[in-house]
Amino acid sequence: MARAAPPAAVAPPSLPLRERTDARAGIGLGARAYRGVVAGCVAAVAAFLALRLTAWPPHEDETLALFVGHEPLGTLLGTVLGERGGAPLHFLFAWIVAHLGGGFGGLRLVSALFALASIPVLAVLVERLAGRTEAAVAAVLASASWVFLFHAVYGRMYSIFLCLSALSYLALLAALRDGGPRRWSLWGVAILATVATHPYGALVLASQAVYVTATRERLRQAAVAFVAVAALGTPFWLTNLVLARRFDVGVGGGGERLGGPLPVVRYLGSVAADFSAGPVVLPVVLALLAVGFVRLRRARPRSALLAAAAFATPTAAFLLARVGQSAAPETRHLIFTLPFFAALLAAALVAVARSPRTGAPVAAAATGVLLAVGSVAWAFEKTPALFLGEPPERAEARAELASWLARTGRPDDVLLGYDPVFLAAWRQDPSFSRFVLPRADARLAASRLQEAEGPLGRGVWVLNAAATTNGEQSLSIPLRLPRPADAFEARTFGPYLVLRTREPTGTPERYLRYAAAAMIVGKTLFIGDADINFQTISRAAAQLGYEASASASRSTSSR
Repeated sequence: MARAAPPAAVAPPSLPLRERTDARAGIGLGARAYRGVVAGCVAAVAAFLALRLTAWPPHEDETLALFVGHEPLGTLLGTVLGERGGAPLHFLFAWIVAHLGGGFGGLRLVSALFALASIPVLAVLVERLAGRTEAAVAAVLASASWVFLFHAVYGRMYSIFLCLSALSYLALLAALRDGGPRRWSLWGVAILATVATHPYGALVLASQAVYVTATRERLRQAAVAFVAVAALGTPFWLTNLVLARRFDVGVGGGGERLGGPLPVVRYLGSVAADFSAGPVVLPVVLALLAVGFVRLRRARPRSALLAAAAFATPTAAFLLARVGQSAAPETRHLIFTLPFFAALLAAALVAVARSPRTGAPVAAAATGVLLAVGSVAWAFEKTPALFLGEPPERAEARAELASWLARTGRPDDVLLGYDPVFLAAWRQDPSFSRFVLPRADARLAASRLQEAEGPLGRGVWVLNAAATTNGEQSLSIPLRLPRPADAFEARTFGPYLVLRTREPTGTPERYLRYAAAAMIVGKTLFIGDADINFQTISRAAAQLGYEASASASRSTSSR
């Protein structure tokens, strides 16, 4: 009887053939090395955040979240869903932080934790899309980018949005692979959480609908799941409409920003720059993205299709939408595309490393290192305070101003804008006014003035010569009074000029007139925010049928 041939060696099923070959060639990563790279990214970012979490000065958007977060939960939800619009999940975190006694540090800690969690989530998603080696490279590139590092510190919703949107894409792929109520339910929870985090969660959902429709996989199950999400997400769609009305967002193209294909292309270019190493190397980055997409389309067509859907859906939305000046999208709004961006860059670099040309692995590694280092350098160039902190003089002046406001403020003072000094004053003295008018929303400002109970108190305005929105920053500011001078008092604290009416303003018309005069002083001092504030005041006055800003302009021009 002939002896049976020995069985052929069988490779572990968890490692695809191409990756086994590449690993033997020294190009691919084994499971342990892959986990080590991802863990190293988490550790490096955690160390950075531990040192720099409070280095960047407090921002008004963080102040807004904490101001609203101090309200009772029912009031908070009513304010966010019915008055301000937008996604409530971040405000819920702010409510938890505020009611635990936390401030800016606590709010930023939430962003930091979600940013750290997003690194392994991003890696798993890219591994599913492109492979293990590509996932490790993508984790490094994403972790070094400005958009990631800055929003890991910024106490808003963007690192939460990144983490949850990546989870939703992962959950969708799992549901399409395995099917069944459990998988689709997990996807539904993930995508609803994403939508609850940011209005652009609707674009995440739309991109996933485009992908499912294009693949035509499990269409019946997907249709049921998408209909359920559409129904359960009704409160979010309604609150997004509230936000759209506030900021003049509609359908039809045009508007004050993104009015045509060219502005959209410029915007997408700025996104690619902030996702990588800045505008100087943008042509190289775009070329690598193209190479990565081609390679991914050849090796894994469905992964390329999902990446295309993730980028094409917001692009189409921007081309079709009418976007007002105050609603213009920024880089952070497309942070949900960062995993796909990093995946394409990584796919290109790994493809170069795997080419048979002499020195290709070294060239690919050098390019990856330069991109990662360049990304950190661009983050430093774009936001130096993220690394260096703010000048001590400015922090001391802000603390002195907050203490002065706490000592001399009245509960009915009318504050313009969610300035961090107002929150600091309120934390020192809980009787300090919490009547804040939004400085970039004329409709809401006019509504609050109309609905105020009783006569309006004194107007309070803070002008900051060190703000990054100024053409030039300074740590000092001249003392200057608006007209009529006898109606105002003024104090300076380092770069801050605080203007306050001596007497209560009484009526919305009188308040707006004085507010316009104060902002004209800001314009003469070249304070960048004064231009936005003046427009808000002018539009609020027009909505209420007043000519406050025009009166103030005539008054000031007669000086």
